[in-house]
Amino acid sequence: MSLERRRESINVTGLGHGGLPIPAACRVDNIVMSGGINGHDPATGQLPESVEGQVRQMFANVRAVLAAAGATPDDVVKVTCFVGDPSYRAALNPAWTELFPDELSRPARHTLPLALDGGRFVQCDVMAVGPDRR
Repeated sequence: MSLERRRESINVTGLGHGGLPIPAACRVDNIVMSGGINGHDPATGQLPESVEGQVRQMFANVRAVLAAAGATPDDVVKVTCFVGDPSYRAALNPAWTELFPDELSRPARHTLPLALDGGRFVQCDVMAVGPDRR
């Protein structure tokens, strides 16, 4: 990547923004910031019916976005989760500890209620500091 073009759009098949010209994430040097990542299955476009299923798929989608950006879960410094109902917060923890198993090395997380549409129960965005690809 040239020094003139420090910003790179990160696109992942099946994880777009409904035909909008918005990438799944953006990388500048070694910083990766995602847009909204939800629990749609990228292969089918379908949402799991349960909160737990959407959470598992959401975090699988986080892995896919990070990989496309040249980063890993170890590079994540902050995750903001949005839940359609505050009671859904508890469903985040099992998949969270699977994605970040080391209790001494987990990113910060903030969980907020948000009116989500289209059958979505959860959504998140991530910030990571990965290896520099220049």
